[in-house]
Amino acid sequence: MTTASQTPFRRPMRRLQEASLLEGPMMLFQSIKGLSSHRSLLWFACVPLALFGLGVFNLSAHASELPELNAAFLANNLWLLIATILVIFMNAGFAMVEAGMCRSKNAVNILAKNLFVFALAVTAYWIVGYSIMYGDSILGGFLFFGGLFFDPTVTAETVSEAGLVPTVDFLFQAAFAGTAATIVSGLVAERVKFGEFVVFSLVLTAFIYPIAGSWEWNGGWLNSIGDKEFIDFAGSSIVHSVGAWAGLVGAMLLGPRIGKYVDGKPQAMPGHNMAIATLGALILWIGWYGFNPGSQLAMDQWVPYVAVTTTLAAAGGAIGATVVSTVFSGKPDLTMIINGILAGLVSITAGCANLTLAGSWLAGLVGGIIVVFAVSALDSAGIDDPVGAFSVHGVCGVWGTVVIGLWGYDIQGSGEGLGLFTGGGISQLGIQALGAGAYAIWAVVTCWIAWSVIGGFFGGIRVSEQEETQGLDIGEHGMEAYPDFASSN
Repeated sequence: MTTASQTPFRRPMRRLQEASLLEGPMMLFQSIKGLSSHRSLLWFACVPLALFGLGVFNLSAHASELPELNAAFLANNLWLLIATILVIFMNAGFAMVEAGMCRSKNAVNILAKNLFVFALAVTAYWIVGYSIMYGDSILGGFLFFGGLFFDPTVTAETVSEAGLVPTVDFLFQAAFAGTAATIVSGLVAERVKFGEFVVFSLVLTAFIYPIAGSWEWNGGWLNSIGDKEFIDFAGSSIVHSVGAWAGLVGAMLLGPRIGKYVDGKPQAMPGHNMAIATLGALILWIGWYGFNPGSQLAMDQWVPYVAVTTTLAAAGGAIGATVVSTVFSGKPDLTMIINGILAGLVSITAGCANLTLAGSWLAGLVGGIIVVFAVSALDSAGIDDPVGAFSVHGVCGVWGTVVIGLWGYDIQGSGEGLGLFTGGGISQLGIQALGAGAYAIWAVVTCWIAWSVIGGFFGGIRVSEQEETQGLDIGEHGMEAYPDFASSN
Protein backbone atom coordinates (compact mmCIF):
# COMPACT_ATOMS: atom_id res chain seq x y z
CA MET A 1 0.00 0.00 0.00
CA THR A 2 1.26 3.43 -0.86
CA THR A 3 0.42 6.75 0.67
CA ALA A 4 0.35 10.11 -0.92
CA SER A 5 3.42 12.14 -0.38
CA GLN A 6 2.72 15.11 1.84
CA THR A 7 4.66 17.58 3.85
CA PRO A 8 4.58 16.53 7.50
CA PHE A 9 3.30 19.00 10.08
CA ARG A 10 6.09 20.70 11.97
CA ARG A 11 5.75 22.75 15.10
CA PRO A 12 7.20 26.22 14.88
CA MET A 13 10.87 26.11 15.79
CA ARG A 14 11.94 27.94 18.94
CA ARG A 15 15.23 29.69 19.07
CA LEU A 16 17.74 28.71 21.73
CA GLN A 17 17.62 32.25 23.11
CA GLU A 18 13.92 31.79 23.84
CA ALA A 19 14.33 28.45 25.62
CA SER A 20 14.24 27.99 29.36
CA LEU A 21 17.12 26.51 31.30
CA LEU A 22 15.42 23.08 31.24
CA GLU A 23 14.47 23.21 27.53
CA GLY A 24 17.90 24.30 26.31
CA PRO A 25 19.73 20.97 26.76
CA MET A 26 16.94 19.02 25.03
CA MET A 27 17.03 21.36 22.03
CA LEU A 28 20.76 20.86 21.77
CA PHE A 29 20.57 17.06 21.96
CA GLN A 30 17.71 16.88 19.46
CA SER A 31 19.84 18.69 16.90
CA ILE A 32 22.62 16.12 17.12
CA LYS A 33 22.51 13.66 14.20
CA GLY A 34 25.28 11.29 15.25
CA LEU A 35 27.93 10.87 17.86
CA SER A 36 30.83 10.08 15.56
CA SER A 37 30.96 13.26 13.52
CA HIS A 38 33.07 16.31 14.32
CA ARG A 39 29.91 18.34 14.30
CA SER A 40 28.48 16.22 17.12
CA LEU A 41 31.55 16.82 19.21
CA LEU A 42 31.25 20.53 18.59
CA TRP A 43 27.65 20.43 19.77
CA PHE A 44 28.66 18.64 22.92
CA ALA A 45 31.34 21.23 23.54
CA CYS A 46 28.73 23.94 23.19
CA VAL A 47 26.39 22.47 25.81
CA PRO A 48 28.16 23.89 28.89
CA LEU A 49 28.62 27.24 27.17
CA ALA A 50 24.98 27.38 26.13
CA LEU A 51 23.75 26.50 29.59
CA PHE A 52 26.02 29.08 31.11
CA GLY A 53 24.75 31.68 28.67
CA LEU A 54 21.13 30.84 29.39
CA GLY A 55 21.75 30.97 33.11
CA VAL A 56 23.48 34.32 32.97
CA PHE A 57 20.76 35.68 30.69
CA ASN A 58 17.97 34.56 33.01
CA LEU A 59 19.73 35.81 36.13
CA SER A 60 20.51 39.17 34.58
CA ALA A 61 16.94 39.49 33.34
CA HIS A 62 15.59 38.85 36.82
CA ALA A 63 18.22 41.03 38.45
CA SER A 64 17.31 43.98 36.25
CA GLU A 65 13.75 43.82 37.58
CA LEU A 66 14.65 43.81 41.26
CA PRO A 67 14.56 46.91 43.46
CA GLU A 68 17.55 47.95 45.51
CA LEU A 69 18.38 45.38 48.17
CA ASN A 70 17.46 46.58 51.63
CA ALA A 71 19.11 45.83 54.97
CA ALA A 72 16.27 43.65 56.29
CA PHE A 73 16.29 41.48 53.15
CA LEU A 74 20.04 40.98 53.35
CA ALA A 75 20.02 40.32 57.11
CA ASN A 76 17.23 37.74 56.92
CA ASN A 77 18.81 35.79 54.08
CA LEU A 78 22.32 35.99 55.48
CA TRP A 79 21.14 34.71 58.86
CA LEU A 80 19.23 31.81 57.28
CA LEU A 81 22.28 30.87 55.20
CA ILE A 82 24.44 30.81 58.34
CA ALA A 83 21.79 28.77 60.15
CA THR A 84 21.69 26.36 57.22
CA ILE A 85 25.44 25.81 57.38
CA LEU A 86 25.15 25.07 61.10
CA VAL A 87 22.40 22.51 60.49
CA ILE A 88 24.40 20.85 57.70
CA PHE A 89 27.40 20.69 60.03
CA MET A 90 25.23 18.67 62.42
CA ASN A 91 25.82 15.73 60.07
CA ALA A 92 29.37 15.62 61.40
CA GLY A 93 28.02 15.53 64.94
CA PHE A 94 25.61 12.70 64.19
CA ALA A 95 28.36 10.72 62.47
CA MET A 96 30.78 11.14 65.38
CA VAL A 97 28.24 10.29 68.08
CA GLU A 98 27.08 7.18 66.24
CA ALA A 99 30.55 6.00 65.25
CA GLY A 100 32.00 6.64 68.70
CA MET A 101 29.19 4.76 70.48
CA CYS A 102 29.48 1.73 68.18
CA ARG A 103 32.27 -0.79 67.71
CA SER A 104 35.39 -0.01 65.69
CA LYS A 105 34.72 -2.75 63.12
CA ASN A 106 31.68 -0.78 61.89
CA ALA A 107 33.10 2.76 61.97
CA VAL A 108 33.63 3.12 58.21
CA ASN A 109 30.09 1.91 57.50
CA ILE A 110 28.59 4.37 59.96
CA LEU A 111 30.61 7.29 58.66
CA ALA A 112 29.75 6.38 55.07
CA LYS A 113 26.03 6.23 55.83
CA ASN A 114 25.99 9.58 57.61
CA LEU A 115 28.01 11.30 54.90
CA PHE A 116 26.20 9.80 51.92
CA VAL A 117 22.70 10.16 53.33
CA PHE A 118 22.91 13.93 53.20
CA ALA A 119 23.80 13.83 49.52
CA LEU A 120 20.81 11.56 48.95
CA ALA A 121 18.49 13.73 51.02
CA VAL A 122 19.39 16.94 49.20
CA THR A 123 18.91 15.29 45.82
CA ALA A 124 15.59 13.62 46.62
CA TYR A 125 14.29 16.75 48.34
CA TRP A 126 15.35 18.92 45.39
CA ILE A 127 13.66 16.70 42.80
CA VAL A 128 10.31 16.21 44.52
CA GLY A 129 10.40 16.45 48.34
CA TYR A 130 10.39 20.25 48.62
CA SER A 131 7.53 20.46 46.13
CA ILE A 132 5.46 17.94 48.12
CA MET A 133 6.16 19.74 51.39
CA TYR A 134 5.52 23.30 50.20
CA GLY A 135 3.43 22.88 47.05
CA ASP A 136 -0.26 23.54 46.44
CA SER A 137 -2.92 21.51 48.21
CA ILE A 138 -4.32 18.66 46.11
CA LEU A 139 -6.06 16.68 48.86
CA GLY A 140 -7.64 18.91 51.48
CA GLY A 141 -4.62 19.73 53.60
CA PHE A 142 -3.32 16.14 53.64
CA LEU A 143 -1.31 16.13 50.40
CA PHE A 144 0.45 18.91 48.51
CA PHE A 145 2.35 19.07 45.23
CA GLY A 146 3.82 21.82 43.09
CA GLY A 147 5.59 19.97 40.28
CA LEU A 148 9.14 18.67 40.10
CA PHE A 149 12.01 20.83 41.36
CA PHE A 150 11.33 24.40 42.50
CA ASP A 151 11.42 27.89 41.05
CA PRO A 152 14.56 29.75 42.21
CA THR A 153 13.36 33.12 40.88
CA VAL A 154 13.74 36.09 43.24
CA THR A 155 10.83 38.50 42.81
CA ALA A 156 10.60 42.19 43.52
CA GLU A 157 8.08 41.48 46.28
CA THR A 158 10.56 39.16 47.98
CA VAL A 159 13.12 41.95 48.16
CA SER A 160 10.75 44.75 49.14
CA GLU A 161 9.09 42.64 51.85
CA ALA A 162 12.43 41.30 53.17
CA GLY A 163 11.40 37.76 52.28
CA LEU A 164 13.58 34.70 51.81
CA VAL A 165 15.34 33.86 48.57
CA PRO A 166 13.85 30.53 47.36
CA THR A 167 17.25 28.86 47.07
CA VAL A 168 18.18 29.75 50.66
CA ASP A 169 14.84 28.54 51.94
CA PHE A 170 15.21 25.28 50.01
CA LEU A 171 18.69 24.65 51.35
CA PHE A 172 17.55 25.21 54.93
CA GLN A 173 14.61 22.84 54.51
CA ALA A 174 16.78 20.23 52.77
CA ALA A 175 19.13 20.25 55.76
CA PHE A 176 16.16 19.33 57.96
CA ALA A 177 15.23 16.47 55.62
CA GLY A 178 18.79 15.20 55.90
CA THR A 179 18.53 15.27 59.69
CA ALA A 180 15.44 13.03 59.67
CA ALA A 181 17.25 10.47 57.52
CA THR A 182 20.39 10.59 59.64
CA ILE A 183 18.45 9.70 62.80
CA VAL A 184 17.46 6.40 61.16
CA SER A 185 21.11 5.44 60.78
CA GLY A 186 21.68 5.25 64.53
CA LEU A 187 18.81 2.84 65.14
CA VAL A 188 19.83 0.36 62.44
CA ALA A 189 23.57 0.63 63.01
CA GLU A 190 25.94 -2.36 62.81
CA ARG A 191 23.62 -4.73 60.94
CA VAL A 192 21.80 -3.05 58.04
CA LYS A 193 22.85 -3.41 54.40
CA PHE A 194 24.29 -0.20 53.00
CA GLY A 195 22.40 -0.32 49.68
CA GLU A 196 19.04 -1.04 51.27
CA PHE A 197 19.56 1.80 53.74
CA VAL A 198 20.31 4.11 50.82
CA VAL A 199 17.07 3.19 49.06
CA PHE A 200 15.03 3.71 52.23
CA SER A 201 16.64 7.12 52.81
CA LEU A 202 15.55 8.18 49.33
CA VAL A 203 11.95 7.14 49.99
CA LEU A 204 11.94 8.84 53.39
CA THR A 205 13.28 12.20 52.19
CA ALA A 206 11.38 12.26 48.89
CA PHE A 207 7.92 11.29 50.16
CA ILE A 208 7.38 10.23 53.78
CA TYR A 209 9.02 13.17 55.56
CA PRO A 210 7.77 15.91 53.16
CA ILE A 211 4.16 14.77 53.42
CA ALA A 212 4.40 14.79 57.22
CA GLY A 213 6.01 18.23 57.23
CA SER A 214 3.32 19.74 55.02
CA TRP A 215 0.63 19.00 57.58
CA GLU A 216 2.02 21.70 59.85
CA TRP A 217 4.56 23.87 58.04
CA ASN A 218 2.52 24.33 54.86
CA GLY A 219 -0.82 25.06 56.51
CA GLY A 220 -2.06 21.47 56.38
CA TRP A 221 -4.83 19.82 58.35
CA LEU A 222 -3.06 20.19 61.71
CA ASN A 223 -3.44 23.96 61.39
CA SER A 224 -7.24 23.84 61.27
CA ILE A 225 -8.29 21.82 64.30
CA GLY A 226 -10.44 23.68 66.82
CA ASP A 227 -9.62 27.23 67.83
CA LYS A 228 -5.89 26.58 68.26
CA GLU A 229 -3.32 25.17 65.89
CA PHE A 230 -0.75 22.47 66.41
CA ILE A 231 2.67 23.93 67.34
CA ASP A 232 5.99 22.40 66.32
CA PHE A 233 8.28 25.37 65.85
CA ALA A 234 11.43 23.57 64.68
CA GLY A 235 10.46 19.91 64.44
CA SER A 236 10.42 17.85 67.64
CA SER A 237 7.75 15.70 65.98
CA ILE A 238 8.07 16.60 62.30
CA VAL A 239 11.82 15.99 62.06
CA HIS A 240 13.00 14.10 65.13
CA SER A 241 10.13 11.78 65.95
CA VAL A 242 9.43 10.96 62.28
CA GLY A 243 13.08 9.98 61.84
CA ALA A 244 13.02 8.04 65.10
CA TRP A 245 9.83 6.12 64.29
CA ALA A 246 11.25 5.29 60.86
CA GLY A 247 14.41 3.94 62.47
CA LEU A 248 12.48 2.05 65.14
CA VAL A 249 10.57 0.11 62.49
CA GLY A 250 13.84 -0.74 60.80
CA ALA A 251 15.42 -1.86 64.08
CA MET A 252 12.45 -4.11 64.88
CA LEU A 253 12.53 -5.73 61.44
CA LEU A 254 16.30 -6.22 61.64
CA GLY A 255 16.31 -7.69 65.12
CA PRO A 256 19.08 -7.18 67.71
CA ARG A 257 22.78 -7.41 66.99
CA ILE A 258 24.54 -10.73 67.53
CA GLY A 259 25.52 -10.93 71.19
CA LYS A 260 23.20 -8.18 72.39
CA TYR A 261 21.00 -10.60 74.33
CA VAL A 262 22.17 -13.63 76.29
CA ASP A 263 19.44 -15.75 77.84
CA GLY A 264 17.04 -12.91 77.17
CA LYS A 265 19.07 -10.36 79.11
CA PRO A 266 20.57 -7.29 77.35
CA GLN A 267 24.35 -7.11 77.33
CA ALA A 268 26.43 -3.95 77.21
CA MET A 269 28.23 -3.42 73.88
CA PRO A 270 30.50 -0.44 74.62
CA GLY A 271 31.41 2.09 71.98
CA HIS A 272 34.99 2.21 70.80
CA ASN A 273 35.73 5.95 71.01
CA MET A 274 33.97 8.09 73.58
CA ALA A 275 36.18 11.08 72.79
CA ILE A 276 34.74 11.24 69.29
CA ALA A 277 31.22 10.73 70.63
CA THR A 278 31.68 13.60 73.09
CA LEU A 279 32.99 15.90 70.38
CA GLY A 280 30.03 14.90 68.21
CA ALA A 281 27.61 15.87 70.99
CA LEU A 282 29.20 19.31 71.27
CA ILE A 283 29.01 19.77 67.49
CA LEU A 284 25.32 18.89 67.61
CA TRP A 285 24.75 21.37 70.44
CA ILE A 286 26.36 24.12 68.38
CA GLY A 287 24.49 23.05 65.24
CA TRP A 288 21.21 23.34 67.11
CA TYR A 289 21.67 27.12 67.10
CA GLY A 290 20.97 26.87 63.40
CA PHE A 291 18.16 24.36 63.87
CA ASN A 292 16.05 26.28 66.39
CA PRO A 293 16.91 30.00 65.99
CA GLY A 294 17.11 29.50 62.23
CA SER A 295 13.49 28.33 62.24
CA GLN A 296 12.53 31.91 63.10
CA LEU A 297 13.17 32.43 59.36
CA ALA A 298 14.20 36.03 59.97
CA MET A 299 16.86 37.98 61.84
CA ASP A 300 14.78 39.68 64.52
CA GLN A 301 14.62 40.21 68.28
CA TRP A 302 13.41 36.64 68.92
CA VAL A 303 16.45 34.86 67.50
CA PRO A 304 18.59 35.31 70.66
CA TYR A 305 15.62 34.38 72.83
CA VAL A 306 15.23 31.07 71.01
CA ALA A 307 18.99 30.52 71.31
CA VAL A 308 18.79 30.93 75.09
CA THR A 309 15.81 28.58 75.50
CA THR A 310 17.75 26.03 73.44
CA THR A 311 20.83 26.39 75.65
CA LEU A 312 18.91 26.11 78.92
CA ALA A 313 17.07 22.99 77.79
CA ALA A 314 20.34 21.30 76.80
CA ALA A 315 21.81 22.18 80.20
CA GLY A 316 18.73 20.85 81.98
CA GLY A 317 18.86 17.64 79.97
CA ALA A 318 22.49 17.03 80.84
CA ILE A 319 21.81 17.58 84.54
CA GLY A 320 18.71 15.37 84.60
CA ALA A 321 20.34 12.44 82.80
CA THR A 322 23.54 12.65 84.87
CA VAL A 323 21.76 12.71 88.22
CA VAL A 324 19.40 9.85 87.38
CA SER A 325 22.08 7.64 85.83
CA THR A 326 24.33 8.22 88.83
CA VAL A 327 21.57 7.30 91.25
CA PHE A 328 20.85 4.03 89.47
CA SER A 329 24.36 2.97 88.43
CA GLY A 330 26.39 4.52 91.22
CA LYS A 331 28.61 6.51 88.85
CA PRO A 332 27.97 9.16 86.20
CA ASP A 333 27.68 7.56 82.76
CA LEU A 334 29.23 9.58 79.93
CA THR A 335 26.89 8.07 77.35
CA MET A 336 23.94 9.26 79.42
CA ILE A 337 25.43 12.75 79.73
CA ILE A 338 25.69 12.85 75.95
CA ASN A 339 22.18 11.55 75.43
CA GLY A 340 20.91 13.87 78.16
CA ILE A 341 22.21 16.91 76.28
CA LEU A 342 20.64 15.68 73.05
CA ALA A 343 17.40 14.82 74.85
CA GLY A 344 17.21 18.36 76.22
CA LEU A 345 17.78 19.79 72.75
CA VAL A 346 15.07 17.63 71.18
CA SER A 347 12.71 18.44 74.07
CA ILE A 348 12.90 22.18 73.32
CA THR A 349 12.85 22.01 69.52
CA ALA A 350 9.05 22.22 69.21
CA GLY A 351 8.55 24.84 71.95
CA CYS A 352 11.70 26.95 71.77
CA ALA A 353 9.56 29.99 70.89
CA ASN A 354 6.67 29.10 73.20
CA LEU A 355 8.30 28.35 76.56
CA THR A 356 9.68 30.73 79.16
CA LEU A 357 13.33 30.48 80.13
CA ALA A 358 12.47 28.58 83.31
CA GLY A 359 10.01 26.41 81.41
CA SER A 360 12.68 25.58 78.82
CA TRP A 361 15.18 24.44 81.45
CA LEU A 362 12.49 22.33 83.12
CA ALA A 363 11.46 20.77 79.80
CA GLY A 364 15.08 19.81 79.16
CA LEU A 365 15.48 18.46 82.69
CA VAL A 366 12.46 16.19 82.29
CA GLY A 367 13.73 15.11 78.87
CA GLY A 368 17.08 14.15 80.38
CA ILE A 369 15.33 12.06 83.03
CA ILE A 370 13.04 10.44 80.48
CA VAL A 371 15.88 9.38 78.18
CA VAL A 372 17.56 7.28 80.89
CA PHE A 373 14.41 5.27 81.54
CA ALA A 374 13.59 5.07 77.82
CA VAL A 375 16.96 3.48 77.00
CA SER A 376 16.41 0.86 79.70
CA ALA A 377 12.82 0.22 78.61
CA LEU A 378 13.81 -0.31 74.98
CA ASP A 379 16.50 -2.80 76.00
CA SER A 380 13.98 -4.67 78.14
CA ALA A 381 11.57 -4.78 75.20
CA GLY A 382 14.18 -6.57 73.08
CA ILE A 383 14.68 -3.67 70.67
CA ASP A 384 18.35 -3.02 69.95
CA ASP A 385 19.07 0.71 69.60
CA PRO A 386 22.89 0.96 69.59
CA VAL A 387 23.11 4.70 70.33
CA GLY A 388 19.81 5.45 72.08
CA ALA A 389 18.48 7.28 69.02
CA PHE A 390 14.83 6.43 69.60
CA SER A 391 14.99 7.39 73.27
CA VAL A 392 16.48 10.77 72.34
CA HIS A 393 14.65 11.67 69.15
CA GLY A 394 11.48 9.61 69.43
CA VAL A 395 10.47 9.63 73.10
CA CYS A 396 11.82 13.13 73.77
CA GLY A 397 10.44 14.30 70.42
CA VAL A 398 6.96 13.40 71.64
CA TRP A 399 7.68 14.95 75.04
CA GLY A 400 8.93 18.17 73.46
CA THR A 401 5.73 18.39 71.44
CA VAL A 402 3.38 17.70 74.33
CA VAL A 403 5.07 20.01 76.86
CA ILE A 404 3.77 23.06 74.98
CA GLY A 405 0.28 21.97 76.02
CA LEU A 406 1.40 21.85 79.65
CA TRP A 407 3.21 25.14 80.26
CA GLY A 408 3.49 26.91 76.90
CA TYR A 409 2.83 30.58 76.11
CA ASP A 410 2.10 32.57 72.98
CA ILE A 411 5.32 34.46 73.64
CA GLN A 412 5.74 36.13 70.26
CA GLY A 413 2.05 37.02 70.00
CA SER A 414 -0.46 37.89 72.68
CA GLY A 415 1.66 36.53 75.51
CA GLU A 416 -1.28 34.54 76.90
CA GLY A 417 -0.87 31.09 78.36
CA LEU A 418 -1.48 28.13 76.07
CA GLY A 419 -0.91 25.22 78.40
CA LEU A 420 -2.86 23.38 81.04
CA PHE A 421 -0.76 24.92 83.84
CA THR A 422 -0.56 28.40 82.33
CA GLY A 423 -4.26 29.17 82.04
CA GLY A 424 -4.85 27.90 78.53
CA GLY A 425 -6.98 24.91 79.42
CA ILE A 426 -6.68 21.43 78.00
CA SER A 427 -7.38 22.15 74.31
CA GLN A 428 -3.77 22.89 73.34
CA LEU A 429 -2.58 19.77 75.14
CA GLY A 430 -5.09 17.71 73.20
CA ILE A 431 -3.98 19.19 69.87
CA GLN A 432 -0.31 18.61 70.68
CA ALA A 433 -1.01 15.00 71.63
CA LEU A 434 -3.06 14.50 68.46
CA GLY A 435 -0.25 15.85 66.29
CA ALA A 436 2.43 13.74 67.98
CA GLY A 437 0.23 10.66 67.61
CA ALA A 438 -0.54 11.40 63.96
CA TYR A 439 3.14 11.65 63.10
CA ALA A 440 3.86 8.41 64.96
CA ILE A 441 1.13 6.49 63.12
CA TRP A 442 2.08 7.97 59.74
CA ALA A 443 5.76 7.17 60.14
CA VAL A 444 5.25 3.65 61.51
CA VAL A 445 2.78 2.58 58.82
CA THR A 446 4.56 4.10 55.82
CA CYS A 447 8.03 3.08 56.96
CA TRP A 448 6.92 -0.46 57.73
CA ILE A 449 5.66 -0.70 54.15
CA ALA A 450 8.84 0.86 52.76
CA TRP A 451 11.23 -1.32 54.77
CA SER A 452 9.21 -4.46 53.93
CA VAL A 453 9.06 -3.74 50.20
CA ILE A 454 12.76 -2.94 50.06
CA GLY A 455 13.62 -6.07 52.02
CA GLY A 456 11.39 -8.24 49.82
CA PHE A 457 12.83 -6.80 46.62
CA PHE A 458 16.49 -7.06 47.62
CA GLY A 459 16.37 -10.24 49.65
CA GLY A 460 16.33 -8.76 53.14
CA ILE A 461 17.76 -5.66 54.77
CA ARG A 462 20.21 -7.33 57.17
CA VAL A 463 23.75 -8.40 56.40
CA SER A 464 24.78 -12.03 56.80
CA GLU A 465 25.85 -13.41 60.18
CA GLN A 466 29.41 -13.82 58.93
CA GLU A 467 29.57 -10.25 57.69
CA GLU A 468 28.12 -8.88 60.90
CA THR A 469 30.61 -10.84 62.99
CA GLN A 470 33.53 -9.73 60.85
CA GLY A 471 32.32 -6.15 60.75
CA LEU A 472 30.51 -4.12 58.12
CA ASP A 473 33.63 -2.14 57.28
CA ILE A 474 35.16 -5.15 55.53
CA GLY A 475 31.97 -6.75 54.25
CA GLU A 476 30.23 -3.61 52.94
CA HIS A 477 33.18 -1.34 52.10
CA GLY A 478 36.33 -3.43 51.90
CA MET A 479 38.29 -1.19 54.26
CA GLU A 480 38.94 -0.55 57.93
CA ALA A 481 38.76 2.60 60.01
CA TYR A 482 41.91 1.70 61.95
CA PRO A 483 44.02 -0.60 59.74
CA ASP A 484 47.31 0.09 61.54
CA PHE A 485 45.78 -0.67 64.93
CA ALA A 486 44.20 -3.89 63.64
CA SER A 487 47.38 -5.13 61.97
CA SER A 488 49.50 -4.50 65.06
CA ASN A 489 47.24 -6.82 67.08
